[in-house]
Amino acid sequence: AASLPPQQGFEQQRLKLQTQRVQTQQKTFSKWINSFLPKSMAVRNLFADLQDGRVLIRLLESISGEKLGTAAKGQLRIHKLENVQKELDFLSSKKVKLESIGAPDIVDGNQRLILGLLWTIILRFQIQDISLED
Repeated sequence: AASLPPQQGFEQQRLKLQTQRVQTQQKTFSKWINSFLPKSMAVRNLFADLQDGRVLIRLLESISGEKLGTAAKGQLRIHKLENVQKELDFLSSKKVKLESIGAPDIVDGNQRLILGLLWTIILRFQIQDISLED
């Protein structure tokens, strides 16, 4: 059996590790989000379930103790963008730096940027609270 050239083997291994890392983060972040939400809103597919903005609004309300307002109920792209923009505006008002993340990125299911957004939320609302309490 012919083996792959070293560069192809390396690239396949890199892609495999990258996929595993995304899957691990997806599972971890889903569990974290679900710890703040009612069972009826449980996240099953992280990237798809965050696209309409409703889960993120509920999450931010839960961890911040503040109300973001009523989420747009429609399923059209404009409703989803409105919801996600509401969250991004809220985060900006809390001095959360959102470099290169826009509402279309979340609505379109951009995995890298969704994971980055969630990590930023965890750092701001969980980790910072721990360091402030010390």
